[in-house]
Amino acid sequence: MSSTTLHRTGQGPMYNETLYDTVLDAVSRLHGVPPTPLHRPVFRGREKQLLAECIDSNFVSSVGAMVSEFEEAVARFVGARFAVATVNGTAALHVALMLAGVQRGDEVLSQALTFIATCNALAYTGAHPVFVDVDKDTLGMSPDALRRFLEANVRVREGVAWNIATGRRISACVPMHTFGFPARIAEISQICADYSIPLVEDAAESLGSWVGERHTGTFGRLATLSFNGNKIITTGGGGMIVTDDEVLARRAKHLTTTAKVPHLYEFVHDEVGYNYRLPNLNAALGCAQMEKLSTMLVVKADIANGYREMLAASGLTVVDGLPGTTPNYWLNAVLFGSLRERDEFLEYSNSKGVMARPVWRLMSRLPMYSGCQNDGLENSKWLEERVVNLPSSVPEARFGGLEA
Repeated sequence: MSSTTLHRTGQGPMYNETLYDTVLDAVSRLHGVPPTPLHRPVFRGREKQLLAECIDSNFVSSVGAMVSEFEEAVARFVGARFAVATVNGTAALHVALMLAGVQRGDEVLSQALTFIATCNALAYTGAHPVFVDVDKDTLGMSPDALRRFLEANVRVREGVAWNIATGRRISACVPMHTFGFPARIAEISQICADYSIPLVEDAAESLGSWVGERHTGTFGRLATLSFNGNKIITTGGGGMIVTDDEVLARRAKHLTTTAKVPHLYEFVHDEVGYNYRLPNLNAALGCAQMEKLSTMLVVKADIANGYREMLAASGLTVVDGLPGTTPNYWLNAVLFGSLRERDEFLEYSNSKGVMARPVWRLMSRLPMYSGCQNDGLENSKWLEERVVNLPSSVPEARFGGLEA
């Protein structure tokens, strides 16, 4: 690392102010003076116009033209045949897991380095999470770790994968494209096929991320997206199930619409369903947001390039995509040298109005998931102590190019 200036106030922490100020200077040059949010939404297109049209139409709930338009726009963009809009990404993943065949008492392979929604959706099905490690360069599930775990613990009998340590069926694998950086999903997909395990991609953070010319979320039977208020585009709250399977798509729409049998006036429901459909008002936001997604992606790539250039001599590792991939750079991430350095920077930056954040606490360290089987999670633990997300919003100076 380059020259350092250490500063101690009383008995407080010893700050590496030269390094930390270098990072804050990069944030300031990209995003302006503090306060600086981590990621804010941008409403600079037709959002108000389309919301007004919804209100005028009286269709503001889960029935309305905007829902279908939003689904079609997302399906076209990612290259999937079908998309089904839901109230949030967690609901989308819950139903996607059910559609993949996950049942109570099963096991689902996933990663401990993820947002809580991934594990909660698994828990809603009554399944048990099993955590395999991630790669340091993608922050997503490691295919090498996945194969090692399967070779040591799983046997396939009559087309079903069984965990020989627990006696449970493994009914799905859910990798996550962390912060929009594509995991080694093609390798993961092949491994899952080798072991007859359905692949469900948690692509909540990766709308606009590509592996070659193929969008994330199109490698498995199903995938899910999120449009939460902090995502690259937002519907306020919202999610999406995408698939190429028409049968699964129809069933997704049925289950998320309280399993109501279509009828002109009767209310008949043929199974336990969920009130998970996205309201038309939220879909109106989504339609307007999709109109500027391509431009947003260009701006996001520029922000990432700015961080890489300005922090090149800092000694920090700036997380980037794998060769051959195009991340959406939803959240930019850097790796500090140690847990102490990470925490000192977080205290320093937030005290100055810069909203930097650590990566999530590992799922395996949360009380409700602490007893889940895992493979040691060496990389996950290493990353947990070092990853920091830097402000990644579209700067106000770039708003002009986003207006309709």
